[in-house]
Amino acid sequence: MWSIFRKEVASFFNSLIAYIVIGVFLLLNGWLFWIYPETSILDYGYAEMDTFFQLCPFILLFFIPAVTMRTFSEELRSGTMEYLLTRPVSLWGIILGKYLSCLLIFCLALLPTLIYYFSLYVLGNPAGNIDSAAVAGSYFGLMLLAGVYAAIGVFLSSLTKNQVVAFLVSALVCYVVFVGLDQFSQLFSGSVQYLIAQVGLSIHYNSLGKGVLDSRDIIYMGSVSVLFLLLTYQSLNNIRK
Repeated sequence: MWSIFRKEVASFFNSLIAYIVIGVFLLLNGWLFWIYPETSILDYGYAEMDTFFQLCPFILLFFIPAVTMRTFSEELRSGTMEYLLTRPVSLWGIILGKYLSCLLIFCLALLPTLIYYFSLYVLGNPAGNIDSAAVAGSYFGLMLLAGVYAAIGVFLSSLTKNQVVAFLVSALVCYVVFVGLDQFSQLFSGSVQYLIAQVGLSIHYNSLGKGVLDSRDIIYMGSVSVLFLLLTYQSLNNIRK
């Protein structure tokens, strides 16, 4: 698994698209958080990062699929999938190696955004006037959400040779599971509305952003990731047969 992991990380950072994708991710977040008048924290007047954590999941709808779209699509397109499946690595080793490499790339891209927290911590009046627990919970929720997005992207990449198709469908499915189901639930009322909203990810992500790490939210988001990794396993197993 670790050989696959190292290969994927090295392959990603050996391409120009890696730096473009990460650069665009950081520029968009920085522009929206500090400069854009409608969302700028400087105009908001409060030392909190709610704006960043509300907007970042939507930016990830494009960032994560851009990272995952090549994981298996490139193998299928170039004809190296058969070679990969015959290597002395289990299917789970291949899947987890590629999946974890995508999560590492996300973590490396997210790391510079910690500057936002330290800046607000220092600039607060008084200094340190920021809800650190809520920020930590939101970062944790963002990582869980990225894990779900990555699992979806890896699965859909295993279904097509076309990276563009994998990117577009992954972005669409991620949108549906994050906010689409929540919007769909508004068409109903009572327990039906509640149940549909609970299936979506936004309610669990927002709950973690309050600084309370509810095991139900963590287990649910982790379970969705596992579900799509299981689907990836089945997809690769069908190819191997």
